[in-house]
Amino acid sequence: MGKILCATRGGEASFRTQDLVIAKAKEEGDIVLFLYVADVGFLKQTARGVRHDLMQQEMDRMGNFLLTMACERAAEQGVEALPVLRHGSFAEALREAAVEEEATLVALGRPAGDESVFQLTGLQRLAQEIEQETGIPTQIF
Repeated sequence: MGKILCATRGGEASFRTQDLVIAKAKEEGDIVLFLYVADVGFLKQTARGVRHDLMQQEMDRMGNFLLTMACERAAEQGVEALPVLRHGSFAEALREAAVEEEATLVALGRPAGDESVFQLTGLQRLAQEIEQETGIPTQIF
């Protein structure tokens, strides 16, 4: 049995990716590890006095909620799924989680128009870097 680490963040584009990964896991007999990365680094962009600890707690709550939803969607389709919440830079957290969780595949969602943080070429580059640095196959769904 393998482990598919699937980066997710909620929303329609993520649901599409989740469904494709859940179907692959069901077909292969794998479990899914849904990953949400809560990064409050953007708070450095403001001069306002912001409590980073409180903002991190709120982002963690939101992330845990989105992970719970993803795991429930997998369970409804007969696939075991577990939540993985990380902090910091997305790319670094993704690499670390892939290695620490002993993933056999890293799954990334295809960019969905202007909503996506990544352009397809940037995502392809990230996928190649993950494979080269970790030896774990990475697929864009």
